[in-house]
Amino acid sequence: MKRVGLISDTHGLLRPQALDALRGSDHIVHAGDIGAHAILDALAKIAPVTAVRGNNDHGAWASAIPDDAVLIVDGVSMYVIHDLATMTIDPRAAGHRVVVSGHSHRPSCEQRRGVWYVNPGSAGPRRFTLPVAVGEIAVEGDEAQPRLIDLRI
Repeated sequence: MKRVGLISDTHGLLRPQALDALRGSDHIVHAGDIGAHAILDALAKIAPVTAVRGNNDHGAWASAIPDDAVLIVDGVSMYVIHDLATMTIDPRAAGHRVVVSGHSHRPSCEQRRGVWYVNPGSAGPRRFTLPVAVGEIAVEGDEAQPRLIDLRI
């Protein structure tokens, strides 16, 4: 089994609790609104990172980060985008089993038409009364099982 750690909307703040929750990941996905390249550097010390640019990621450091990405772990294809409203593909038709997004700061995990849609929520500064959270996807063969992790902050 492989473990993919999920994080989003750090906005320049990488909490120690988020790092602790992501330790042991075989790969990490950052779904945008990163805030600074140093966040990606810190995550890369844990595992390889796939990151997409969020609507608040600007400047020279962010220019090389794509708007969307595909990560394939074993037999599971994952499509990563910051804001679901900007998605222009049909993930199921494209063969993706998981869509990872951010933007809303609301952790969510639901399956639609055989595709998991996972938003790990915000691991950065708290927004309103929303929880501070990350997520993970356990991958075994061609099966994916996502889970949200409330950091209780």
